[in-house]
Amino acid sequence: MKSLKDLEEIRKKTLDSINMRKDEESTRVVIGMATCGIAAGARPVLLAFMDEIGKRNLQHVTVSQTGCIGMCKLEPIVEIFEPNKEKVTYVKMTPEKAVRVVNDHLVNNRIVTEYTIGNYEK
Repeated sequence: MKSLKDLEEIRKKTLDSINMRKDEESTRVVIGMATCGIAAGARPVLLAFMDEIGKRNLQHVTVSQTGCIGMCKLEPIVEIFEPNKEKVTYVKMTPEKAVRVVNDHLVNNRIVTEYTIGNYEK
């Protein structure tokens, strides 16, 4: 049996995780989680984003899932929506790439162009 303190800690951690995924007024990281995305490895990518954003305590960033983005051969796909900026679409993502995107794009405001759809299509 868990103590009340343990249960309260679990509750706080869960609420923080839910809030990370709900806030609509901030930068949004949206991961394609349709069957094609999941088969290509989107779940570990989602977890890597959530873990790294949590480690860095980024309060202005939310993480969410979406269905098919429509480019199955480029999965896992991650779209980043920032207020007053154009959407950035990252393709062929991995958990390692996700950590770099959090560091470079979300923390230091530098798009990781080699992971973007525009670079992939060249």
